[in-house]
Amino acid sequence: MSYYTHLECTYCNEKHDANMVQTVCKKCGKPLFAKYDLEAIKENVTRQELVDRESSMWRYWELLPVKSRKNMVSLGEGWTPMTHTPRVGKEIGLKDLWIKDEGIIPTGTFKARGLAMAISKAKELGITRVALPSAGNAAGSMAAYGARAGMEVYVFMPKDAPKVNMVESEIVGAKVVLVDGLISDAGKLVKEGTDIMNWFNVATLGEPFRIEGKKTMGLEVAEQFDWKLPDVIVYPTGGGTGIIGMWKVFDELEGLGWIGSERPRMVSVQAEGCAPIVKAYEEGKQESEFFPNAATKAAGLRVPKALGDFLVLRAARDSGGKCIAVSDDELMADVAQISRAEGLFVCPEGAATMSALKRMIASGDVDKDERVVLFNTGSGLKYTDLFDVKAPVVDPSKAFDYKSLQ
Repeated sequence: MSYYTHLECTYCNEKHDANMVQTVCKKCGKPLFAKYDLEAIKENVTRQELVDRESSMWRYWELLPVKSRKNMVSLGEGWTPMTHTPRVGKEIGLKDLWIKDEGIIPTGTFKARGLAMAISKAKELGITRVALPSAGNAAGSMAAYGARAGMEVYVFMPKDAPKVNMVESEIVGAKVVLVDGLISDAGKLVKEGTDIMNWFNVATLGEPFRIEGKKTMGLEVAEQFDWKLPDVIVYPTGGGTGIIGMWKVFDELEGLGWIGSERPRMVSVQAEGCAPIVKAYEEGKQESEFFPNAATKAAGLRVPKALGDFLVLRAARDSGGKCIAVSDDELMADVAQISRAEGLFVCPEGAATMSALKRMIASGDVDKDERVVLFNTGSGLKYTDLFDVKAPVVDPSKAFDYKSLQ
């Protein structure tokens, strides 16, 4: 059973009914968190019971908001590998480096976790038509899960989003709208169309349940390290639901007695061309401002203003972590370094965590003996338009100089 009890505002603590369709706090407009009866879970479930459960994020059923399994919409998302990366670790001077590889998840992106949960809960609440503004990957994920749930799906994304996201959304039946602008412009269009189209807006933190799917990354990190959290987690941040969700679930796990009070230093990474949260962090502010002229090759990081920015900043500061911006040149070089050293074709957003880690090692913010987890949030295969192939073309009727390959 699920032990989900109610929703609570992350800013003013106002409580909201768990059995009604909810978006953001009715009092202050800030995001809502799902709350659970942790004492009841503690009495009825042990972490040892998880061992024989399904290898997906749904293994943590008691800490998820979907109350009936008949409403679960799944493609097998979650339980992604925690890959030890000793070769690239040695190259940068770190002994205990790991990559949590979300690139093999359904739809090739960590967005599958959040959208699987949001669509499942929407189904349970009787919603049949959904819409979403997206930088790209979230659109593909929602389209897939919406199709599996038999819903009408509408996705709005920038016209220069990766083509693969447009294709994967259309191929499963979603109505795709391309916007001459940024994800913020797409979000405005979705919001304005709500009354006309009677759709439910599944925008990041504009509803309470995407974050509940994303928090399962933190549950997996804990379980995969035998319930001892790493010293540092480095996470690429657009909308920020992943880092917020992990920080939330670490508190839930402590409430269950499954982990202690120790926490990783949470590091939020953005691109220099779109770094509103980093700017706010450096200026000592509690919320970010809209970032003008946002531009980066890492499409998932091109979010000029996140609704949950204050929660990302809170997690970074409370954990003793930080917020770092890296250049496109750095992150693209690190796609190549990780791929060549470990055979993992990471996405640009995932590679940005390596770029940030290098800076932290150089500045002394990370010690060579610490355990560090980088999050690769998607497959590099979704970004092939960013790469050139430098392969020779051979005429098989002529002699080939094989030594030229050395």
